[in-house]
Amino acid sequence: MPQIQLTPAERREHRANAHHLDPVVLIGGDGLTPAVKKEIDAALNAHGLIKVRVFNDDRSARELMYQQIAADLNAAPIQHIGKLLVLWRPQPAKQRAVDEDRMPGPRDVKVLKFSKRGGQRPEIKQLRVLGNQRLTSGGQIKRAKPKQKSIKKRQAD
Repeated sequence: MPQIQLTPAERREHRANAHHLDPVVLIGGDGLTPAVKKEIDAALNAHGLIKVRVFNDDRSARELMYQQIAADLNAAPIQHIGKLLVLWRPQPAKQRAVDEDRMPGPRDVKVLKFSKRGGQRPEIKQLRVLGNQRLTSGGQIKRAKPKQKSIKKRQAD
């Protein structure tokens, strides 16, 4: 597969977006194995723009690895700086399965309440959570607050 060709402006924009990213794939002493390629492919599908860290001291080997990854996975090489490689590939459109059973409205949730005394069985509570409510980490139901209007909009109404 041919690798993606980008204009310098597009490459510069992707470099800027990748600045704050952490490496999501690490390539160790075994080099570029099929498992590593599979992980890089999965990361590109999930994120689009990724950083890869290579633990190899040979710059020419890293450069060869960089070009091989870009060619094999149909990705655009964005930047190779030190031991970090930045790659980009457009994310595929996500296909969502239509779930016939899923409908908006109330949902029943089981909540476990653990006793403060050890050795007691947790109490199981069945709660119904409506669309405008949320369940807190403590097992309480909170209502969503109505969105606040600005003073000017309230005066206009």
